[in-house]
Amino acid sequence: MQLSDIYQFCVKEGMAQDSRTKKEVAKKIVLTKGAYRKLPSTEKKFFDKESLRNPYADTRILFGASNTPVKRILVGIDIGVGEVLLADRLSSKGKKIDLIISHHPLGDALAGLYDVMDLQADLLTRLGIEESIASSLMKKRIGEVERSLHSSNHQRVVDAAKSLGIPLMCCHTAADNHVATYLQKRMDKQKPKTLQRVVDLLLKEPEYKLAAAKKAGPKILVGKPTCSPKKIVLDMTGGTEGSKEVFARLSQAGVKTLIGMHMSENHLKKVKDEHLHVVIAGHIASDNLGLNLLFDKLIKKDKGLEILECSGFRRVKR
Repeated sequence: MQLSDIYQFCVKEGMAQDSRTKKEVAKKIVLTKGAYRKLPSTEKKFFDKESLRNPYADTRILFGASNTPVKRILVGIDIGVGEVLLADRLSSKGKKIDLIISHHPLGDALAGLYDVMDLQADLLTRLGIEESIASSLMKKRIGEVERSLHSSNHQRVVDAAKSLGIPLMCCHTAADNHVATYLQKRMDKQKPKTLQRVVDLLLKEPEYKLAAAKKAGPKILVGKPTCSPKKIVLDMTGGTEGSKEVFARLSQAGVKTLIGMHMSENHLKKVKDEHLHVVIAGHIASDNLGLNLLFDKLIKKDKGLEILECSGFRRVKR
């Protein structure tokens, strides 16, 4: 496969696993195209034209020619300069790395992370919250994330990859959509009667077993093991942590239990105020699950691809 084939495959499969309908995802691209057409010519040259076909600003080719042939990929949850140097070292020792894939965004994809957070507003709407209210709740948080990212040194790792001539891409929401959809379907089908049963179901997945053995497995953050989870919602995609003001609305919509990758202290306090249950599946383990579900399909498309692990990623085949 070529670099562009892998990238386009990840985007396509991410869209297929999006919690939104195909029509809703297509609408985002249509709106983006409309916004682009309205820009003055002086601003169009700065526009991220990749967003005209890819709805995930945090999934991008960061460096490398699109026609680069790829046989061996080094994959990590977080890629830093150290991992880029590792790739170069592996290549020098005879294991040529044709591509590095980072799960968490870097470069332009990190700078644009806030742009995927409207996915969370769409989720709130599907749960019965008015669209105007859902958008309003998320707008403030999206602004916070955009401002917090603006001062980051986005290109640091990308520059290292360029200096060593190693192609680099990141795959964030396109992978996170897989874990969110997979686990939501699992919970909907199994209908666990207690929070402990929710944890037990998570621990049936190899990624969560591995995490538990490293003291980072699923845990009940709010609620007792014997509590009934009732209506369960997965909160595992949409860029980063959403607005802490949504929990009251979720409670009003009948949601009783949230399953997430992680939760900050400020969000935790708000959840407790609304008497919601929270099960934390684990951040890195959940990232692993999403990537593995995606890579299972990628390997079926090209059985000659070899995936090497680094930076918290563990390859598990299903």
